[in-house]
Amino acid sequence: MAVINGIRDIDEGEFSSKSVLLRVDINSPIDGATGLIVNDNRIQKSVTTIQDLSDKGAKLVIIAHQGDTTDYRSLISLKEHAGRLAEAVGKPIDFIEDIAGPAAVEKIQSLQDGEILLLDNIRYLVEEASTFEDVVKQEPADMVNCYMIRRLAPLFDAYVNDAFAAAHRNSPSMVGFQEVLPSYAGRLLMNELAALQAITSDPARPCIYILGGARAGDAFGMIEQVLKDGSADKILMTGLVGQIFMIADGVDIGKSSAGFVSYKGFDQYIAPAKEFLDNYPGIIAYASDVAVKVGNARANVALADITDDMDLADIGDQTIADYCEVIGKAKTIFVNGPCGIYEDEMFEKGTKTLWNAVADAEGYSVIGGGDSVTSFVKYTDISKVDYVSTAGGALIRYLSGIELPLLKAISKSA
Repeated sequence: MAVINGIRDIDEGEFSSKSVLLRVDINSPIDGATGLIVNDNRIQKSVTTIQDLSDKGAKLVIIAHQGDTTDYRSLISLKEHAGRLAEAVGKPIDFIEDIAGPAAVEKIQSLQDGEILLLDNIRYLVEEASTFEDVVKQEPADMVNCYMIRRLAPLFDAYVNDAFAAAHRNSPSMVGFQEVLPSYAGRLLMNELAALQAITSDPARPCIYILGGARAGDAFGMIEQVLKDGSADKILMTGLVGQIFMIADGVDIGKSSAGFVSYKGFDQYIAPAKEFLDNYPGIIAYASDVAVKVGNARANVALADITDDMDLADIGDQTIADYCEVIGKAKTIFVNGPCGIYEDEMFEKGTKTLWNAVADAEGYSVIGGGDSVTSFVKYTDISKVDYVSTAGGALIRYLSGIELPLLKAISKSA
């Protein structure tokens, strides 16, 4: 592929003997006790673009972030990332504990064709912290005067972005370099866009969405856009999001569960859920039965039999069977959010069974979101899924119809 939405990929550029700055997203889960990487999925996903640019003879410099001021325990050096990248890429990757200072500049200028250098965590720079982004509202044109771009941009012939997972960030490393350098999208970024277009732009029918988890705000923005576009033939609701739709449709889910919905501040979504149910009849489905704890065992309960002391922890057996039937007939499947409290073995059945149905389905499948990926890895052979997105916030915003700063910036550059 060469162009998606006016975005140029690296096949459109000439990189031999050129100095290339590559922005990736290798932000990884960190063990709080050891400070070591727990899961390197994003590192593995970045390999193809790094290999391609190096093989093309680029003098390649990689910038990336890890953690943030709001996630301070994960705000660590990228030294371990460099080692893992080198092992995955199959080539030496140099690392320097500097970003844009004299030592980094000297190191960049000494690179030879095909060599690779990873700079340290760009979140060490205040202008890359999310708190800075939230408080100081900058346009990309203003960012050319920031420290990172003033120091690094003159050293490079081209900029490549392969960080779709950070596409919703309006930071200098994501949208500023496009103002001053020829810019391209990496392989991962293009693959993410292709997968998302496959489920939003004329998807194979029937197209179903399975939405769950506890992040109601993310889900409702997505639901509104999907319904408006007509891209979903069926939306299967699970988790806390599904409970909101039950309440909206007049189901008494009991004082305990309704109280938790209210405690989370999700009452605000009941009215929109009612509108969706009224305006798009037959498209949205919620559980016909639920699983709760009775004594020390899992019990299936019909909606009419829910009592005030019950906490709804999973979808019930009948719902699992009904949803699996829909999944088996689908030609396009998108998943975001587990079905219940899957971390508890007593309530893993819904998530485990549905995820295996998705993995075994003939339809084109896409999953996204940290909890979705984690639970898929736990219960299935994730290689059976057609596309696993690295993104969380960016994915939700894209499917909610919100313009992503990265896509706007890189399209403008093209």
